[in-house]
Amino acid sequence: MSSPAVAFRLTVAAALLGAGWLAIPLSASAQTVLPEHAPLPLPPDPAEWQSGAGRAPEIRAQLSPHRQTVLSSELAGKIVELPVKEGERFKSGQVLVALDCAEHKARLDRARAQEDAAGKKLEIIGRLEKLNSVSRIEMDDALAQLAMSKAETALNQVYVSRCAILAPFAGRVAAKHVQRYQFVSEGEKLLELIDDGELELEMIVPSHWLTWLAPGQTFQVRVDEIGRSYPAEVTRLGARIDPISQSVKVFGRIAGNQDGLLAGMSGSVEMPVPVPAVAGASAGGGSGR
Repeated sequence: MSSPAVAFRLTVAAALLGAGWLAIPLSASAQTVLPEHAPLPLPPDPAEWQSGAGRAPEIRAQLSPHRQTVLSSELAGKIVELPVKEGERFKSGQVLVALDCAEHKARLDRARAQEDAAGKKLEIIGRLEKLNSVSRIEMDDALAQLAMSKAETALNQVYVSRCAILAPFAGRVAAKHVQRYQFVSEGEKLLELIDDGELELEMIVPSHWLTWLAPGQTFQVRVDEIGRSYPAEVTRLGARIDPISQSVKVFGRIAGNQDGLLAGMSGSVEMPVPVPAVAGASAGGGSGR
């Protein structure tokens, strides 16, 4: 076989092999990049359910704090007070973190002194203006100096107020990211807080439950961590349906004493799900007459 013919056959073979080898990994890649969803259990078949063979899908619920937030530093500085530990309770308005504020306080004192001087200067110019001894430009300049001094004082007051970080609500420290005497930068996370005064239940249910589920619906939730069941009720429904899993978020609250419960605990929901009507049941009953 001539060299050009051999080269041509090798080129064709390489092209076919290349197409084949490319097709396999592309197909595999397309499968792996598909989003993996964990759909809720399918709703029971009405016929099986009514006959007792079917059962409602298992619903899981999680306890979440009523409010939660992450406190971050609004200033760069050294932490001089950090009185709370992780897990400890605090009151609303309590100082949780205090930064070294000597520099900002000094700037505030200077701004106040400048404001005081600008005020006295304006007072003198005002007297001279009555004697027609100063121009209007000098009067306007004195007014502007006083306004700028007041603005500088207000700005430094804001900085000083940020040196002490107060608790926005009563609750517990969920996490502590810094230590006393540590230098922190602006925007750095300090503490994670939760308001566990009244824990909230969150659960995902099939969206077709909205035909009968409404706020005020009572149910039981069994908390796995402590092995106890609590009465609960639905407080509100989610604002939208997940179009892929055909599910909706539902919120509830545990009625009565919540001692021993912690945010993050989870359990199973025992919801009195209505038994759906079996299609054609009435027709079947009519045929038996």
